[in-house]
Amino acid sequence: MGYNSFEDLEVWKRACRLTVQLYKILEGCRDYGLKSQMTRAAVSIPSNIAEGYERDSVKESIHFFHISKGSAAELRTQLYIACKIGIISDGDMQPLAQETKEISCMLQGLIRSYKKKMNI
Repeated sequence: MGYNSFEDLEVWKRACRLTVQLYKILEGCRDYGLKSQMTRAAVSIPSNIAEGYERDSVKESIHFFHISKGSAAELRTQLYIACKIGIISDGDMQPLAQETKEISCMLQGLIRSYKKKMNI
């Protein structure tokens, strides 16, 4: 793919930044159940990108990129819920939700490029 490691992927970098931002926003959150769910979903995004990149087969890579994309959708849903119940502000939620959408689009592009390798 022209990259030496997953750390070179812009989508991985953005997913890591998103995760760090979320942790900072939720630092004082006392709803430990939702906080845990949200941080696990957020951590799953860059983690599955890394795991997929390091897999030996294109099919396995695509599988993990799909999991990452699903985690982005899960996090976006949780962001909307957290905003509605007052855990995070709309001002914090909107940029994070937008970033998850953009990361999802980037992941879809990565999946497409890997599928081209397999002639799918």
